[in-house]
Amino acid sequence: MDALAALRLQIEWGADEALDDAPVDRFAAPAPRPRAVEVAPPAETPRPVMAPTAAAPAALPMPAQRASDIAANCRTLEDLRAALAVFDGCPLATTATNLVFGDGNPASGLMLVGEGPGAEEDRAGRPFVGPSGQLLDRMLASIGLDRTRCYITNLIPWRPPGNRNPTDSEIVVCLPFLLRHIALVRPKHLVLLGNMSVQSVVGTKSGITRMRGRWLDLALPGLDAPVRCLPMLHPAYLLRTHGAKRDAWADMIALRRALDQG
Repeated sequence: MDALAALRLQIEWGADEALDDAPVDRFAAPAPRPRAVEVAPPAETPRPVMAPTAAAPAALPMPAQRASDIAANCRTLEDLRAALAVFDGCPLATTATNLVFGDGNPASGLMLVGEGPGAEEDRAGRPFVGPSGQLLDRMLASIGLDRTRCYITNLIPWRPPGNRNPTDSEIVVCLPFLLRHIALVRPKHLVLLGNMSVQSVVGTKSGITRMRGRWLDLALPGLDAPVRCLPMLHPAYLLRTHGAKRDAWADMIALRRALDQG
């Protein structure tokens, strides 16, 4: 029963997938460490003078620069999806089950960007299909929208193990793909859901509770003109903080009003 209780606790914490082929015995005694043996330093000898050689080849670009170069060469959403499917510069791609690219109608003029996929999204390969996605569907329906009238994606296209937050380096690598994603969709209105997506796309350190509900004119690479952007609370936050639903409803009304005004 203790083992079952521990397993149930791990599942509640989000540790629902094994990353190693064999279990690790955390209670086994550690192997003895070899003792360090002092060795007298060798007598100093003069260094030989090396003749000049050809310059060493340039180091490979950092993963973020690679991502930026690859994303810039994508001309369609299909190109971008294919590039992400084979991209090996983010470790999350090796632990996730599926690439979670996007869902909905990219020609709708309304684009919503979340933070990252969870377990349900990872299994389905679609964004916002779990509990927070079901709440998002109800929020959209409350102002007469559904997934045929908007397009949905995430900042991070692969699920982090155990639903942990992505690291700063993982966000930096994924951001060029998201910015290109937005440029290819060319939305008239952009909704950023959650603290992580707002801070990454807008380039601010302000929290979502301070940013939410205020329309921004956001200049992004690949777009001819600034896009109207509305930061909003993430549905997952609303599931944990019921008192914030009042603010979320006010933001949905502001979104509906903006859509009606064209």
